[in-house]
Amino acid sequence: MHDMCPEDVRGEGRAYEWTYFDGTSRRLLVTDEETRFPTGELIVSRTDVSGVITMCNDALVHLSGYSREELVGTSHAILRHPDMPRSVFADLWSTVGQGTRWTGYMKNLRRDGGYYWVYATVIPKVVDGVVVGHTSVRREPSRAKVEELSAVYATMRDEEGRG
Repeated sequence: MHDMCPEDVRGEGRAYEWTYFDGTSRRLLVTDEETRFPTGELIVSRTDVSGVITMCNDALVHLSGYSREELVGTSHAILRHPDMPRSVFADLWSTVGQGTRWTGYMKNLRRDGGYYWVYATVIPKVVDGVVVGHTSVRREPSRAKVEELSAVYATMRDEEGRG
């Protein structure tokens, strides 16, 4: 994944040097600009077993600010916002790795440095007892849950030593 470019960021961005689970890193530029999830839309994407996007719908392209060409073939982690606790992703990967559906709230990073919240369901694709990929469907989140989880996630990050 490429570093985020200042000319792509809408407003003043805070810089982070972010290291992903696979050891790769990139520079993130993060703002406090929220884009609200459009009512009635669904975001759908598919990944291979390692989380590389193999398909995404127009709603993901629109909400993320990335082009389809930038998303397909890239790790889904490109959308990971630094406010998200690592333990949420550990739980997600552990759950889907066992072939079980996972649901939860996510704060995602947009290409322009802003963010959007989703209520996500990740469904493993299992063939002959082996997880071979995932389908993720995201819908409009409950604003009350977003407010609640913003505080909970901040506490979790503090406990992880990244507050």
